[in-house]
Amino acid sequence: MTPEETIEKLKLLGLSEQKAKETLKNVNVTKILLAALNEVNLQNAPAGAGMLLYHLATKIKPQITDKLPFICKYIADGKLDSTLRIDAAIDYLLSSVNETNVDIAKFEAACGVGITITPEQIEQAVEKHMAKYKQELLEKRYRFNSGTIMQAVRAELCWADGKAIKNEVDIQILDLLGPKTEADLAPIPKTDKKTKSGDSAKKSKKEDLQETKVLEKPESFISSGGPVSINDLMKKLPFHAPGENYKTDGYIVTPNTKRLLEEHLKITQGKVRTRFPPEPNGILHIGHAKAININFGYAAAHDGLCFLRYDDTNPEKEEEKFFVGIKDMVEWLGYKPYKITHSSDYFDQLYKWAVQLIKKDLAYVCHQKSEEIKGFNPPPSPWRNRPIEESLQLFEDMKNGKIDEGDATLRMKITLEEGKQDPVAYRIKFKPHHRTGNKWCIYPTYDYTHCLCDSIEHITHSLCTKEFQSRRSSYYWLCNALDIYCPVQWEYGRLNVNYTVVSKRKIAKLIDEGIVNDWDDPRLYTLTALRRRGVPASAINSFCAGLGVTGAVGAVDPTMLDAAVRDVLNVTAPRTMVVLEPLKITIANYKDNAPKEYTVPDFPNQPEKGSHKVLFNKVLYIESTDFKEQPEKGYRRLTPTQCVGLRYSEYVIKVSKVIKDDAGKVVEVECQAEPVTTAEKPKAFIHWVSEPIAVEVRLYEPLFKHKNPEDPNEVPGGFLSDCREDTLKVVVEAYADQSIKVAKVYDKFQFERIGFFSVDPDTSSEIMVFNRTVSLKEDIGK
Repeated sequence: MTPEETIEKLKLLGLSEQKAKETLKNVNVTKILLAALNEVNLQNAPAGAGMLLYHLATKIKPQITDKLPFICKYIADGKLDSTLRIDAAIDYLLSSVNETNVDIAKFEAACGVGITITPEQIEQAVEKHMAKYKQELLEKRYRFNSGTIMQAVRAELCWADGKAIKNEVDIQILDLLGPKTEADLAPIPKTDKKTKSGDSAKKSKKEDLQETKVLEKPESFISSGGPVSINDLMKKLPFHAPGENYKTDGYIVTPNTKRLLEEHLKITQGKVRTRFPPEPNGILHIGHAKAININFGYAAAHDGLCFLRYDDTNPEKEEEKFFVGIKDMVEWLGYKPYKITHSSDYFDQLYKWAVQLIKKDLAYVCHQKSEEIKGFNPPPSPWRNRPIEESLQLFEDMKNGKIDEGDATLRMKITLEEGKQDPVAYRIKFKPHHRTGNKWCIYPTYDYTHCLCDSIEHITHSLCTKEFQSRRSSYYWLCNALDIYCPVQWEYGRLNVNYTVVSKRKIAKLIDEGIVNDWDDPRLYTLTALRRRGVPASAINSFCAGLGVTGAVGAVDPTMLDAAVRDVLNVTAPRTMVVLEPLKITIANYKDNAPKEYTVPDFPNQPEKGSHKVLFNKVLYIESTDFKEQPEKGYRRLTPTQCVGLRYSEYVIKVSKVIKDDAGKVVEVECQAEPVTTAEKPKAFIHWVSEPIAVEVRLYEPLFKHKNPEDPNEVPGGFLSDCREDTLKVVVEAYADQSIKVAKVYDKFQFERIGFFSVDPDTSSEIMVFNRTVSLKEDIGK
């Protein structure tokens, strides 16, 4: 049939020519519509049957397309006469997908066949529910939300026509209130939000613009409606309920599906089961944080459980430190696995299933080299149709170490969505396994292992990133080929971050080249590096929640993570005073023989959250940038002619003498102090320290110059050529207030007017070391 002929056929349904052309672009819907038209003679069908067939074609699931003639007959006979009834029919058939024959009585009851709702019934129901809201209607008049009444009537008369309900509600409201007045037609007055001052208004506007930009960037990540947590976000996801796998698009139903799902529900007791299955061959990065939050978060939000399963099928690259590191990071993010498992736990069962596949002629031993079968159009295997007994013997030889590495693989007889044919199930590796030792010299691949381990653990939702969508067909095929429980695979867009690399190989190269120190170097975006930098786990979780869960793959700017970090640290990191570039200040008229002690709140806006003591003495230190002998216009801090206030003290200081070294550099400033109550009002208050302790402070900057350092179009010389040279500045002798010396590794602080900092693990009894986590939002140069 030509496209033109198809369009003419589609127009018989009542579609316009434009709508018919648009429909033609959807191959699946067009195919179903043509099949439906073969079942229904529209000339003899009730009015509107064509559009009901169109609705059916857009809503029907692949699992019940064999029931298309059955539904079409009900439409042709006028028994399914509304989209409401068709939706009910689809839901019923999906719920009984394993039944060979449809229970007609139950089907018709579920679809409301034969039930007629009269105009009188609608009128009476509207009157009843309007009476409940009469007073509110009289007060709000036409600003009242009439949808509330329509919803209540629909709940009572579920088979009533929606248009008829709306018309009746409109008529009865008009009868009660009369025609609209000028007041009803007037626009709703806007409520002005008054700000405390002009400055705060400007700030509010600026923050609104920043927030808008965050939501707009990147477009592929869509806000999930403003959830405040991963838990809120996970509750909104439209995934299937446990045991209702068959309702999911693309799920393959077999004659044994019903039995297997019933057994599955007995084992799981109807609980959600997910898993996080990392390969233990590297350190987790920011992208894994999203996967952890989705898998553990979805289970937690539905009172379920989540496995931590190490996909340890490649003994060449696995190390014990990676196993430990992965578990540590999962727990650091706040999640506790229901059970820690390994793919290697199931090696015996996986081998038995492989033998079963060969016996069913669904797998074979192949001798093509790995180079030959790479890419999307490799030559077909000449051994695909070899005798079953031959493959069984060869596979046993592979297991017993009689065939050299690379000389044979076991391949499955299936073509993936992407066109790749016969993925490898087993390969030979003469490497001892960290858990099974030398028992095996053949190891299963991800394509073979993943779905089978999910089945063994009775996972309800196999949640993975979008690149595994092309493996979904092999996932379902393999479970069904072995006649075992088949979970549902759901995909989501992976998280990529600009201005960084997360590939294990590339990070290892950065370490080898001496550009970064190790996997936890704070310039990286591994989870260990983020923790060392001082990023709170709750900020990462909040960041992931803010991105939502969609199928789109995109990249986000690091500033989005920084914003989430600031939000958390602003309310959790106590304030303290630290001077990075100390300038000595001597208060010439300080007469006390001992230092004064001031009580300083940890959180100035919330003094009830605690405080610490700071000392004030004759000699103190300020930032060297807080004094200028020859200031530029607009400079608001200390100058020979301009005083400045000292935060938390009772003093304002002004310069009496500037002391320089032989090179002319200012090394000390003598000042006079006056009580703040009698002194000239200063233009600014600055931070300071007195009797301080020396600390080391590490200031990190972004590692790469370009947004996509791995893109050869953006960085032709490769990612190593894109590294900046000035990404770490070490302040070897900053001065900090003494109150900070009790801090422990990973404790976090806001260094006032500078930024947020965290205690580094390099801290010792001799010297405390701090890493800058993120700078402050404000421009501290004012």
